[in-house]
Amino acid sequence: MAASAMAVHQFMSNLYTSRPYGGFRRSMGVNHRVVRCCETAVQVPEKRKTVVKNGNDSLEICKVLNGMWQTSGGWGRIDREDAVDAMLRYADAGLSTFDMADHYGPAEDLYGIFINRVRRERPPEYLENVRGLTKWVPPPVKMTRSYVQESINVSRKRMDVASLDMLQFHWWDYSNPGYLDALKHLTDLKEEGKIKTVALTNFDTERLHKILENGIPVVSNQVQHSIVDMRPQQKMAELCQHFGVKLITYGTVMGGLLSEKFLDTNLTIPFAGPPLNTPSLQKYKRMVDAWGGWSLFQVLLQTLKRVASKHGVSIPTVAVRYILDQQAVGGSMIGVRLGLSDHIKDANAIFSLALDVEDVSSILEVTQKGKDLMKIIGDCGDEYRRA
Repeated sequence: MAASAMAVHQFMSNLYTSRPYGGFRRSMGVNHRVVRCCETAVQVPEKRKTVVKNGNDSLEICKVLNGMWQTSGGWGRIDREDAVDAMLRYADAGLSTFDMADHYGPAEDLYGIFINRVRRERPPEYLENVRGLTKWVPPPVKMTRSYVQESINVSRKRMDVASLDMLQFHWWDYSNPGYLDALKHLTDLKEEGKIKTVALTNFDTERLHKILENGIPVVSNQVQHSIVDMRPQQKMAELCQHFGVKLITYGTVMGGLLSEKFLDTNLTIPFAGPPLNTPSLQKYKRMVDAWGGWSLFQVLLQTLKRVASKHGVSIPTVAVRYILDQQAVGGSMIGVRLGLSDHIKDANAIFSLALDVEDVSSILEVTQKGKDLMKIIGDCGDEYRRA
């Protein structure tokens, strides 16, 4: 472990003293794959799944994840039976990885009901493809072994699983070093079989370095990442690539802003465009404002629409494919409004889409006019820790 820690230290010293990595340049090259999502396609298939791993710990997940923040309120009333039926439709369509959190309203409970229906109504091999990833977002209290274990047991009970597929850990205040204690306890619980893989959410590059240096075998870090928000490619991705840690991205379609619905609209005039009536739309509109404003965003949407029309897909499909092709990205999340609407067709189209150099160049021509969000907001997750 000492040798590993020295390697991490040396790499990070080089990283922080060099120019930030330009993730866009890598996008122009080898990361664009021709894939298929049905048997009639003649292109070379890309696997729908990826493996996140660190040492002996590994977990196979779908590259397009179903995000369940939308069950927490603010997106419309969720009917439990309709929601679970929708989860089954997503899983039946091959979109069988669900991401949730302890504070996403009934998300973990819905997963528990869903997984029991899978056990009753689907063949045993079906269950092998289903994954439930959850997050633990504790208050800044002392991280004792008993407190950590009791908290994890709540999620295990709600999700009705003996072992959590992945526990993604969030920490609010870096000045409190208790996050290392919590991660060490989580690692112990993993060794005892209560968790299969330990991961992070919204940690920055410096703290990921420190966690790796302390020998914590995290397999992934879930961060905000979209065509507008390319911060993860400036430092985080290079560290992840070097040590095999994957990025799982959220905010990739910006709550729906990156879609035809907002193309050719003017939100600067009250009531002139679609309402920003969900927490995610409001959150990512602020990101657009910081990046370059609505006019530049419209140019981006128009560019994405041309690319989408060329390939016979939608703007969100292009937006997710673009991020999946970035360095160190293992999976990208699309929020699901279970029982209210679905995007199964668009999500599955991601696997058969291959962006070419012309597509990427046209997108870059617009995004390079935007502001550097690293300078405005800070590194990954800093938006949650600013005073």
